[in-house]
Amino acid sequence: MEKRICVIAHDSMKPTLVSFLKEREQWLWNRKFVATGLTAEFMAQESMQLQVEHVNPGRSGGFKELEAMVNRDEIAMVLFFRDPEIVQDYEADVVSLVKACIKQNIPLASNPASAELLIVGMIRMEAGRK
Repeated sequence: MEKRICVIAHDSMKPTLVSFLKEREQWLWNRKFVATGLTAEFMAQESMQLQVEHVNPGRSGGFKELEAMVNRDEIAMVLFFRDPEIVQDYEADVVSLVKACIKQNIPLASNPASAELLIVGMIRMEAGRK
């Protein structure tokens, strides 16, 4: 099974995430993505050509679903564009997902600069295997 790239964004960061992915769409076109419900819907509205599997919205268990995928080694990396000013009522689920990434050694980016480094690193690693 090919590992997926998990993408999540707080509402205020969804435009930033979509812009980031659109600018790199040619690098990512053959990748599989998984996203929480509202992030996946936002990506679909922007007519992105990426394959995105939807899980529930974060507040409806989506973070728990993603955490389970991380723990089953189904996720290659997590791009979670967070608004540092937001604390949601399901923050414990967010923290649990972050802890799972740390425990399972899954790369986690919280902003465009770190996401760029993860993607470039992934491409370089794959090119070295060919």
